[in-house]
Amino acid sequence: MPKNELLELITSAKNKDRKAQTKLINRFWTDVFSFVMKKVRNENIADEITVNIFSKVLSKLDLYDSEFQFKTWVLTIAQNTIIDFWRKKNRENIELDFVLDEGRQDENLKNRFAKSPEELLISEEDQQKIRSIVESMDANYQDMIRLRFFEEKSIKEISEELNISVSNTKIRIMRAKKILAQLLKDNMF
Repeated sequence: MPKNELLELITSAKNKDRKAQTKLINRFWTDVFSFVMKKVRNENIADEITVNIFSKVLSKLDLYDSEFQFKTWVLTIAQNTIIDFWRKKNRENIELDFVLDEGRQDENLKNRFAKSPEELLISEEDQQKIRSIVESMDANYQDMIRLRFFEEKSIKEISEELNISVSNTKIRIMRAKKILAQLLKDNMF
């Protein structure tokens, strides 16, 4: 794609033109997904990270400097997102190792980590609040959240069920997550 055409597309995407955003994502999806896949070697994780990357790209388009290659800028965001993913993964592993080490010393590991009835009630209340927030969303976004997170279907399964392309499914999931995050934030969740 010629540079001037790409810059026009980026400008339209900055101005919240959904077709331009979709075109931009589709143009670079394979490159970014391949890059992520080499680093994480798990298709589902790579899908999630790639959706996250494009969410960041779209939200930070104002920061893009046209003196640099757009693909390089996107891959830099991808690299930083992957680093964040591995840091988080390492923290979780360290915490799990600590818990397991503690558990070896304590035979009642299950009892120590069992939830009290109050905790179960709170988590059920939270779950209900989240569901009611999801129900307040546009029907298309509700479906995306329900299928992806409540029913835990893969992007490909959702794409087939809704009879839309995989790339369109990814974009809709990304938008639904963004809207849900804002709604949760607005409701001080």
